[in-house]
Amino acid sequence: MRSLAGTFRAKWAIPILLVGTLVFLGFSPVLLEGLLKGLFPLEAQWLYPRESPAVLLWEHLRLVAVSSFLAALAGSLLGIVATRRFGRPFLPAIEDLLSLGQTFPPVAVLALAVPAVGFGFKPALLALFLYGMLPVARNAIDGLESVPEEVKDAARGIGMTPARVLRKVELPLAMPVIMAGIRSSVVINVGTATIGATIGAGGLGVPIVAGLIGENPAYVLEGALLSALMAVVLDQGMARLAPFAHREGQA
Repeated sequence: MRSLAGTFRAKWAIPILLVGTLVFLGFSPVLLEGLLKGLFPLEAQWLYPRESPAVLLWEHLRLVAVSSFLAALAGSLLGIVATRRFGRPFLPAIEDLLSLGQTFPPVAVLALAVPAVGFGFKPALLALFLYGMLPVARNAIDGLESVPEEVKDAARGIGMTPARVLRKVELPLAMPVIMAGIRSSVVINVGTATIGATIGAGGLGVPIVAGLIGENPAYVLEGALLSALMAVVLDQGMARLAPFAHREGQA
């Protein structure tokens, strides 16, 4: 029991510390303001005055969570469809589209979403969904394609249906690669969501944009520090949870 507790502490100590730091800074404006005041003593204001850090943090997290969930779901489904017998003829075209899509800068994706659905939360969600889906779909295809053919043949040989082979054999073996794609997608979305402030989506990009316009580095650091902490927290949390997802897939 003692060794298990020690392993748990060693594995989760850094993520818990990072979460605590993020929550403490987000929900303790006095502490965050004191930090920024110490770094930029010549500025007249140190925190973005129109919204509290907690509200900006929540807006950012909501945008990232919804878009990343939809991107993970759609990207995984696209990878599954592309590697099935009926989808294989389209696999080269899908791979080319994924490669092409990843060359688009995030700002361009956001700009293209605005004419379709206007300003605010919806275009940012659409852009993050489309951009975040690319690494998930790419990794889903790579992971499923890497499953050895003899393993699938053995599963069919004991009477498994194609759907059961996918659920019990292919997905569990491909899960580490798929989870790596989801992890990359989430981190990308945390950074890209800051640009969403330019189209009225709110979040931690708001003080960054306000600081750039008003030449106030304290505002810029307020948004950048919290968004960077969020990215690290989500990345480290998903890295720790990935083995559990792999074991659940094998169950």
